[in-house]
Amino acid sequence: MEFKRRFGNRKRGNPKRGLFLVILLIIVLYLFFNAEKILGRFL
Repeated sequence: MEFKRRFGNRKRGNPKRGLFLVILLIIVLYLFFNAEKILGRFL
């Protein structure tokens, strides 16, 4: 029963940090796919 002892009492992650990472990922993907338009606007 080593498996249960190792994984039974895992600490819960910080939900705010997870939400922040998801939002950051969405922003990065948005910038990645719209980089040409954004750079064209500035140059």
